[in-house]
Amino acid sequence: MQLETIDWVIIIGTFAVTLAIGLFATRRAGSGTTEFFLSGRNMPWWLLGISMVATTFSSDTPNLVTDIVRKNGVAGNWVWWAFLLTGMLTVFVYARLWRRSDALTDIEFYELRYSGKSAAFLRGFRALYLGFFFNVIIMAAVSLAAIKIGGIMLGLSPLDSLIWASIITVAVATLGGLRAVLHSDLFLFTLAMVGAIAAAVFALRAPEVGGLGALISAPALEGSLSFFPHLERGPDGSFTTASIDLVVSLLVIPLAVQWWSVWYPSAEPGGGGYVAQRMLAARDEKHARAAVLLFNALYYGVRPWPWIIVALCSIIVFPDLDSIARAFPNADPSIINDDLAYPAMLERVLPHGWLGLVVASLLAAYVSTISTHLNWGSSYIVHDFYSRFVRPGASESEQVLAGRVSTVIMMLVAGFFALQLSNALQGFQILLQVGAGTGLLFILRWFWWRINAISEVVAMVISFVVAVGLQLGDFGLAAWQELLTGIGITTLCWVSTAFVTSPADPETLKSFCRHINPGGPGWQHVYDELREDGTLPVSEPVNIPRGIVCMMLGCLAVYSVLFSTGFWIYGEAVGGTVLAVTALAASAGIVRLRFND
Repeated sequence: MQLETIDWVIIIGTFAVTLAIGLFATRRAGSGTTEFFLSGRNMPWWLLGISMVATTFSSDTPNLVTDIVRKNGVAGNWVWWAFLLTGMLTVFVYARLWRRSDALTDIEFYELRYSGKSAAFLRGFRALYLGFFFNVIIMAAVSLAAIKIGGIMLGLSPLDSLIWASIITVAVATLGGLRAVLHSDLFLFTLAMVGAIAAAVFALRAPEVGGLGALISAPALEGSLSFFPHLERGPDGSFTTASIDLVVSLLVIPLAVQWWSVWYPSAEPGGGGYVAQRMLAARDEKHARAAVLLFNALYYGVRPWPWIIVALCSIIVFPDLDSIARAFPNADPSIINDDLAYPAMLERVLPHGWLGLVVASLLAAYVSTISTHLNWGSSYIVHDFYSRFVRPGASESEQVLAGRVSTVIMMLVAGFFALQLSNALQGFQILLQVGAGTGLLFILRWFWWRINAISEVVAMVISFVVAVGLQLGDFGLAAWQELLTGIGITTLCWVSTAFVTSPADPETLKSFCRHINPGGPGWQHVYDELREDGTLPVSEPVNIPRGIVCMMLGCLAVYSVLFSTGFWIYGEAVGGTVLAVTALAASAGIVRLRFND
């Protein structure tokens, strides 16, 4: 479609403000690696929390949610809603531990927790595995959304979309470091939320939809509005195999297994990735904890409904893929999928001016996410590989330059892989499968002395090999069965490895407990040795039982906000009110417990 002058003014203005923020932070970012990658470790909780949620508010996220809702209804979102349990565990147990580590990256953790050549190898290998390989896959999935938005809304080819979307992103990440990313995230998240809400309002005004009341009562949405998948009976009165499979894959597996057993960006069990980076950049432990709490509240409790509304409207406006293809005959056939319905709806319903704002908000979401991944990934490559193994004596300025060069290289490789993907859900499922089975290890390594570096190497290698084998082989398994297979095989292998190989050396274990002081029965013999040496840690250990209670209350509060909003949207005031009160009560319980901690 043709954008008018007002649309271009808004889009160019957004780029200009974002670039100005990057330029403003350039000199300070170049002063050293702590400043470039952690903003001097002096960031407030509210800025870090907003930055985290802005990073996860990517241009591909509305597409992913639309893909999920069109295939499995609102209940399909449990595949990512379940990760709230992981997030709240990080808030009330792991945020304090990460900030105590004083590491520059979470990969540096390996040589604090483990010892010897295996720890060094794990640090270098995982720096490249996560910082480059895994990170590139994530950025490719995000860039796929930029390709689809550019193709539908701007008429650009896939390559042109990538080029234009990457220029401003690379500029912000390479010039201003994490400080520029954090401050631009504040601006970009505000813009992105305004754009998402505007998109939902105009989608409801579409003639085919006819408003919120008509949407909720539309026959086309029968079965799509439920918060939970439900079992259906066949002619013989028994539950159908298809409905059982749906309940297991959408609800049982995510809530019972997936949240603690699968590594996924922004929902790493025990914290990690750019979430850990933000915690390490916090002023102190309290700011780290508050930042992750704000992130989870906004991420799960506030953001989803504008996207869900647009997705539901798209089922009426574009009931199948053929209707999307007919509406956009010039679109590349390879990008026609359910996730394309989101940008298709925007193109269909938005008037000029608002169109420019929403396009700018989607570009803002892209810049926010990719700039974080570029800065986070380059921190691994530079701090945990280049300066640790290639150039141990590299100066601060040389390391900053290496970070900027690696940023550009990662963007180029991610762009190449983005051209190979076809839909957002495909990328999501690939990431889940590759991380299957490693989550429990990341939770327990802080609290069980037997886990060692070899266990982590085995977990990484086995999970990747199993994921590739399941993708290449034709085993006739459903997606959730493949996930359980990966989790089972990987967990069995790394747990066995922990028992048959030697743990880290005693001095490393004692140093870890003195510095981090995780507490818990898994370190009892180490604390006994520290007591004999007279070197017990000064800091208080984490109160694990209280942390788990707060975790459950936090989940109750956020889920109550999420579904209270849904009930009000559906016109069910009683349910909305009850859940709102529940959210307040759970929040009061958290305040009371944490006040006494």
